[in-house]
Amino acid sequence: MSGRPYPGFVDSRHRRRHAESMRRLKEIAVHRFREKASVFLTELHPARDAAERSLALAALRKRDFDATHHCSAWREGVPVGAFGADDDGEPSGTAGRPMLAVLEGAQATDLIAICIRWYGGTNLGTGGLVRAYTQGVQGALATAEAAGVWEEVRVLRTGEIHVPAPQSHLPFALLTAFPGASVVQQSFDGDSALLRFECPPDLVPDLDRAWRDRSRGGTISWD
Repeated sequence: MSGRPYPGFVDSRHRRRHAESMRRLKEIAVHRFREKASVFLTELHPARDAAERSLALAALRKRDFDATHHCSAWREGVPVGAFGADDDGEPSGTAGRPMLAVLEGAQATDLIAICIRWYGGTNLGTGGLVRAYTQGVQGALATAEAAGVWEEVRVLRTGEIHVPAPQSHLPFALLTAFPGASVVQQSFDGDSALLRFECPPDLVPDLDRAWRDRSRGGTISWD
């Protein structure tokens, strides 16, 4: 799909700001309204990767070929690992970015929001465009909420702890103190042991600190 990611990726600090759960769309949700003779039609489509986003956008461009703009915003992953926005000819920052901000505030992921505009001859100005594209996504989210087409998905981080094989019990002892953490896999390679586990993002700082103290300077490798 066209448009630059804004920005392309997020780091661990962004991930930790999210709650422990996010929402994933199960069905298409639509909202339509008119603003000073311009018609805005916003559709939310489930889309877990670039290919699905491109298919959704291409289908709407073909269906509504007479529209003036097809602006979009998207988020992908649990936790969110990539996101992007496209103004599609509207003044920079007046369409895609505010649309993306609404999706972020709704903790929505694995979807694309496409706001289609038919220009009615009256300029809305920068502020008016921001409000209109924001309203479009908010309306589509409200439609999805009313229809009950969301599913909750937990946000988890994956950590790895490497220790000498004789100390393989130490990571288990650490995790027992954190009920939110769960073991995924344990493996041995010669004289070393590897433990993989999952936990909510807000436990990361406490686990780092606890393991550093217990192992006298050891570190956890995070995804």
